[in-house]
Amino acid sequence: MPYLTSAKKTAYFTEYGGSDKNTGSIEAQIAVLTEKINHISDHLKNNKKDFNTQRGLMLMVGKRKSLLAYLNKRNLKSYRSLIEKLGLRK
Repeated sequence: MPYLTSAKKTAYFTEYGGSDKNTGSIEAQIAVLTEKINHISDHLKNNKKDFNTQRGLMLMVGKRKSLLAYLNKRNLKSYRSLIEKLGLRK
């Protein structure tokens, strides 16, 4: 069973991007990446030697980090509200 269905993606795009058609929104991309990262992190807790997935996770974390840096530079208010919603910073 897929963990990130198209209905879930549409919900993320609607909630964070403003519209289900706005798939290029930085906020929506970050939200979807966060969902993928959380799922893969849970997978790696049970499968510690899955190094290919571990590499993919690191690539996703790097992409999310660069998108967050871009959003921080472009729109600080939106950046702060997004990290609050997703619970990224502690």
